[in-house]
Amino acid sequence: MAVHIIIDGYNLIRQSSQWSMLDIQDLQHGREALLSALAEYKKKKAHRITVVFDAADAPGFMERNEKQKGISVKYSPAGESADAVIKQMAAQLGEKALVVSSDRDVADYAAGRGAAVIGSPEFEMKMAMAAYGDSGNEDDSAGWSPTTKKKGPGRRLPKRMRRNRSKISKL
Repeated sequence: MAVHIIIDGYNLIRQSSQWSMLDIQDLQHGREALLSALAEYKKKKAHRITVVFDAADAPGFMERNEKQKGISVKYSPAGESADAVIKQMAAQLGEKALVVSSDRDVADYAAGRGAAVIGSPEFEMKMAMAAYGDSGNEDDSAGWSPTTKKKGPGRRLPKRMRRNRSKISKL
């Protein structure tokens, strides 16, 4: 199942140690650095990526919907926040979406609509691991097998949590 990653752009930039410094100097530099990093990530992982920015901080000449370096970029309409646009997209895509935001309101809403949610710092770490070719799925139990049978009820996560874990592991 293909995952559509929806990113709260300014949230990710301002939560990041590397992009927040560029954002402080110039907002456009922060956006460009994020889009360049996402383009590199997209080369390694073929996920569909949409970054949503608040239009209040966007230059006037920018289109509301555009594609840069293979990444869909959306600016929220006048009078509407990027959070509202992300919520609409999460509601439309449901289980096909993975929302990247540390904003609790956005994350809770998206999770309520069936979308997987990951915080901005965790996603930045996944991007860094992908850049270095590390999948992050270390198998500590390689070569080990239990000698006794398990007794009692299984400790399996609920289905929704297993699906979310599966989507996040694809990053």
